Order: sequence, then C-alpha cells, then structure tokens
Amino acid sequence: MSTPTSTEHGATGAAGLEAAVAALESARRATLALTDADDAELTAQHSPLMSPLVWDLAHVGQQEEQWLLQAADPDREPVFHPAIACLYDAFEHPRATRTQLPLLDATASRRALAEVRGRVLDALERAHPDDAHSTAGMVAQHEFQHDETMLATHGLRTGAPLLTATPTPPGRPVPAEAVLVPAGPFLLGADPVAEPWALDNELPQHEVHLPAFRIGRVPVSNGEWAQFVDAGGYDDPRLWSTTGWAHRTAQGLRAPMTWEPDGAGWWTQRRFGVVRTVDPAEPVQHVDFHEAQAYARWAGARLPTEVEWEKACAWDPATGRRRRWPWGDDPATAQRANLGGTALGPAQVGAYPAGASAYGVEQMIGDVWEWTSSAFTPWPGFSPMLYDSYSAPFFGGDHRVLRGGAWATAAGAVRPSFRNWDHPIRRQVFTGVRLAWDA
Repeated sequence: MSTPTSTEHGATGAAGLEAAVAALESARRATLALTDADDAELTAQHSPLMSPLVWDLAHVGQQEEQWLLQAADPDREPVFHPAIACLYDAFEHPRATRTQLPLLDATASRRALAEVRGRVLDALERAHPDDAHSTAGMVAQHEFQHDETMLATHGLRTGAPLLTATPTPPGRPVPAEAVLVPAGPFLLGADPVAEPWALDNELPQHEVHLPAFRIGRVPVSNGEWAQFVDAGGYDDPRLWSTTGWAHRTAQGLRAPMTWEPDGAGWWTQRRFGVVRTVDPAEPVQHVDFHEAQAYARWAGARLPTEVEWEKACAWDPATGRRRRWPWGDDPATAQRANLGGTALGPAQVGAYPAGASAYGVEQMIGDVWEWTSSAFTPWPGFSPMLYDSYSAPFFGGDHRVLRGGAWATAAGAVRPSFRNWDHPIRRQVFTGVRLAWDA
C-alpha cells in the first residue's frame, strides 16, 4: 500500500483545496491497496468487532458522496441510491451484523467509488476553495480512519500474509528518568486557522493551567510489559480497578492480545499472518485501558490525563506557543514519526529523536495510540461541526481518550490536538501506554 502523504493543512484558498484533494487521493490509494483481495477475503467476518472489508470499501465512497455532493445538492441523482446507502449507516448496522446485509460486491463498490470521486473532483473545481477545502479535509480524514480500521481487520485475520512491511529506523537507548513538565498555562486544542481540518471535539482552543507533572520519555516497551507479566501483574487484583478485574477474569486476559507463550516460556506474537518473537524494544500494543491502568499502578505511576499529554506534546515553553507537531511546524517525515501504515507495527523505542517535543518527550505521534485516564467529554464551548454525529453521541459513557496516533494512522489524520476514543475493553486497535507521575 502507498504511504499517505503529509500536507500543509494550514493553507487556505486554492492551496488548501489542493492539499485536501491530495489527501483524498492519498487515502483512496491506501483504501484500494488494503482491499486488493478476492471476494471471499473481502466478505469474510474476521472478527465480530470489525466489519467485512467490503463494507468499509463502499462506506467511504457513500460518505464522500453524502458530504461532498448530496449536502451541496440534495436533488442530485446519487450514485449510492437510498436503498443501498442505508446499508452503510454505521449507527444503523452494528459491525457484527454487516455480513448479513445485501452489500455491494467488491467490483460494484470500486465502480461506485470511482464514479463518486470523478463527480467530487468536478464539483471541487467549481467550488469556492474556502468553502470546500475544510469539508473535503473532513472527508479525507474519515477515509484515512477507515484505512486504519481496515488495517486492524487485516491484523485479526488468519491465513497467509497479504501485506508486506517496510522497515523503520532502529531504536536507541534513552534516559530512564521521566520528563518534568513544569506548572503553568498553555493553549489546549487546535488553532482553527493553522489547523482548519481540526474536528469539532478539538475546539475551541482555550487556556488551561496545569500543575507540574512528569511523563514517560517514551512509551512502555514490550520488555517492560513482560516484566509485569512475569511478576504476576495479571493475577493481582490489587492492581486492577473493580471493573477491570472483572473484565480480566471474564476474558481470561494473561498478556497483550497478540502474545502467546511458547514451550520455553518466551513470548511470540502473530502479526499480519507472520509469527515472530516479541521484540522487547518495541512499544507494547494491543492492550486495553484496564491493562494499561493496572500496569501503571504496578510501575508506581498513573496514566496521563489527555490535557497533560497534549501539553507535553505540543507546548513550547521557550516561545510560549503551540507547535504544529511535537518537533515543530515542519511536516511529518519518516525520520520524525512512524505513520502511514506501511511498517505494520511500531518502531523500536528511541527510533525518532528528531521527533521529540520541546520538553524532550519522544514518539508522541505515531507508533501506538496512548491510553489516557480521561473520559471523552466536550471542551467548554463545544459546537458540533457539519457532521454533527461525529463526536456528540459518544460524549459521556465509558469511552476513554487515546492520543497520538499509531503506526497505522495517516499523517493527514492526526495532530497533537486529535482526540481518539474507545471503550476501555478494546484491544484490537493499536493501543499502547505512556506513564505519568505527579511532580
């Protein structure tokens, strides 16, 4: 699959629209690469937690038509007629039931996607750039997110590998001590001028005062997690919340999702059809919130709040301003972060010194989504965007916020202010852990 390119989303007018079109095309290349398989593979239900790949394939086109064509011209004859479009309503049809729907096959889905995209490009040529690029950017991010979801589906399938990994930089030893983030104010949330593709839950930007805290320089590694396993961390209810222990017991959790013991007591893991020894230098992934919380207690730490995480990632105390990325305002590159989906896994800890934040915290963007202790709630003054069902239906409940993106995340679909969320029992997504401490 191709690597989604990083674009300068802060551009406006014609340059902003050009960036949005480039993102749409990048996302589509990834989508088609991830669905380059036979019908049996695309229609299989690899897990009740995930859609069949053919559903995601058509869904991204149906949503593109809805937001870039039908919203502007409701009387336009649609490519996805209502009787078909309703099959791709994510609220109406749970993932576990989507194989039972009369979905378009792969050939018809690709044909519909191509027709929608042709109409979209024609419409964008005629649209006023300032009116079009933020909506097009929202649609591109939506498709990038489904590309990541499809990678998670690929990760759950069995059988021969369908994807080939590209190498990442080697890791390096990093100082063991945590990084101090001094007390003081910072601006939380996206700057809508610099980041016009920011989604509604990232806004409005506002000043927040935080006490001092310490945060892990890098994510928790497999080697560190193996010590937790060996020390009986999964067997000690004192480390777990009441809800977490009940879940661990009911599900029989003993290690991260892809880990399996072999006869010698070492761990192996299955990743995209390949069985390999767990690399102790990689960030741990495929752990749920309850596991992350138990590990933090075992380590004498806690999970960071999402506000702490964002300050450590984006704030530059020397200049008193936010950075566009942890390392500054320059785009993401393969030397700064592991993004784009081609690595098929995290890089080793310490692989991206050039990606460090102003405080010296590394690998905050890419590699693994990082659980925070925060529930998913709106920022003060929240206002829903055009797609008003994106965030608001998920506020409250048991959702926990994840930050930073993963190796499977496109550069065009993540930023320091981006807020992901999921149920605390989810492990099939590319989730990891970074620790925090009171100062």
